Formats: sequence, C-alpha cells, structure tokens
Amino acid sequence: MLLLLAEYLQQFYKGFAVFQYLTLRGILGVLTALSLALWLGPWFIRTLQIRQIGQAVRNDGPESHLKKSGTPTMGGALILSAITISTLLWADLSNRYVWVVMLVTLLFGAIGWVDDYRKVIEKNSRGLPSRWKYFWQSVFGLGAALFLYHTAPSAVETTLIIPMFKDASIPLGVFFVVLTYFVIVGSSNAVNLTDGLDGLAILPTVLVGGALGIFCYLSGNVKFADYLLIPYVPGAGELIVFCGALIGAGLGFLWFNTYPAQVFMGDVGALALGAALGTIAVIVRQEIVLFIMGGIFVVETLSVVIQVASFKLTGRRVFRMAPIHHHFELKGWPEPRVIVRFWIITVILVLVGLATLKLR
Repeated sequence: MLLLLAEYLQQFYKGFAVFQYLTLRGILGVLTALSLALWLGPWFIRTLQIRQIGQAVRNDGPESHLKKSGTPTMGGALILSAITISTLLWADLSNRYVWVVMLVTLLFGAIGWVDDYRKVIEKNSRGLPSRWKYFWQSVFGLGAALFLYHTAPSAVETTLIIPMFKDASIPLGVFFVVLTYFVIVGSSNAVNLTDGLDGLAILPTVLVGGALGIFCYLSGNVKFADYLLIPYVPGAGELIVFCGALIGAGLGFLWFNTYPAQVFMGDVGALALGAALGTIAVIVRQEIVLFIMGGIFVVETLSVVIQVASFKLTGRRVFRMAPIHHHFELKGWPEPRVIVRFWIITVILVLVGLATLKLR
C-alpha cells in the first residue's frame, strides 16, 4: 500500500525510490509489526481479561501449570493483526506469493480461532472436533498446493531440492501437491503441539521465519540464486516483508508471553504461524531445510506420535508425558530451563539450515 504511494511520490522527489529496496521494506515490516504488537498488547490483554477469555489447564499435566489457569489466551489474534497490517503497508500487493502466504496464514488462524472460541467462550472442552479441524486444514492446504502447482512458471518450482548436494533434485510433478499439503498441514500442527510453555513456540517460530526470510531474499535474486546454486524463484524476494512482519509481531508478542506469561497464543496463533512457515518453505523450495531448522517442532510432534503408538500397541508410555517438553518438566526441569534450552537448540539448528546455502 505504502509502496504504491512511494512510487507515486517518486515523480516529485526521487528519494522515495529508496522504498523499492526489499531490505528496507523488510526492516520496516519488522519495526511496524513490533510497534503494533507492543502498542496494542496491553489493551488486547485487558480486553481478554474483561471478557474472561482465559486458558483452561489440564489436571493431568505438571502441577506448576495449575496456577496458569485463567491466563488470557487467543493472543495469536494480536500476532496475526500486526503481521497483516505491516504486510499490507510495506509489501508489493501485486505479488501472488504475498497473497498466498497471507491467505493461508489467516485461514489457518480462522480454524484456530473457532477451536479457541469453542473451548474458552462456549466452555466446550473438545473445541473444534479433530475431524473438522483436519478437514479444514486439508481444504486450505490443498487449495494452496493446487494454486502453487498450477501457477508455477517453471519446473524448478515443483522440484524437491536436496540441500548440501550441488545437483541433487527430484522432479515431483503432481506429487508436488501432496508434498506441499503435508508440509503446510504438518508444520501447522507441529507448531501447535510445541506451544505448551511460556514463549516456547514463538521464539523458534521467529528464528525459523527470519531464516526463511533470508532464503526468500536470495531465491528471489537471480544473481544470488545462481551463485549459491539454489532455485531462482521470481517474486519470492517480496516475502521478506512478510517474514519481517512475522519477526516483529512475534517479538512483540514474546514481550508479553515470556515467563511468566501474561497472555497465551492459543490455536489461533500456533496453527496460523506453522502454516505460514510451511508455505514459505514450499515457495522457496526449502522443505528439507525447514525440517532441519524446525527440529524442535519435529521432535515435539514425533514425541506425541511415539507416545500414542506405544500406548496403543504395548500399553506403555515412552515419555512421562507428551509433547516432550512436559516430559522434561516432570523430570524436574524448571519451566524456564526447558524453554531456554529449546531456544538454544533452535538457534543451532537454524544456523545449520543457513549453512546449507554454501555446503553444496
């Protein structure tokens, strides 16, 4: 929106041409979303408190969590608002990738909002039934996959890239749709499973989102893409603005979500942010790198799968409680220790993911 204004004003003063630079608009996206989140945060939390939109805590979880009962939730709406406003202000709105990622984010956020609403407002402990949650996730995930497949201008945009190998790639054809579906829906649910401790999910999301922003910028530049031997995806660079907005909104939310949390993200935020990361990774053809950088999300998801499978097959539990962050709590780790150590692991994994840019 402001890019159009800058292009118009450029005819009167050439200095407005500076807004054509992706790096500047990416930084402005960070600062705008951060400012919005910090500014609106206190009002948003007070509104949730007045409306008694508080978190219900499981009785079978760690005892330390019982005191969190009633803490305002659905804070993901604050994150999505800041991301949307910042992206609309600074991104090139003629770019199809911007709209794909924004729509996927908001649609998955809508699924989470319905789930949270039914749990918190209607006091329905089941929330949105799992079959309906996965149904709508599948509809929106397949919709994005089909759109990206049918609008891909070249075969490289539907090819699976193997990092750390110069010429290793697998043409997917129509199987691109299947892979994209699993990446988007899988990452959405993985972030949601990770969101169980104060700040545990949001900072890894910010870190992975920032790294994907770097991939977007490099993939959208033909010279950088050619030099680094990564796929050149015209227009992908514009997603650095969205990634910047995600970083700013996430850090602004963390200001209030850090231990002890004043507000929780809820499904409205976790499902949306996970889907956003998955969609961006698909666009820049870095699904495997997302798997590496989001290792914490992967481990959290696998811990649930292993726990359920083991209990159904043998009647025994592998972990004291799943997802795995609760396992460490029940082993006696204080909550802040679990959170910070998971953050440190994510920093390391993100650096490994970024290192794949040159290890080819």
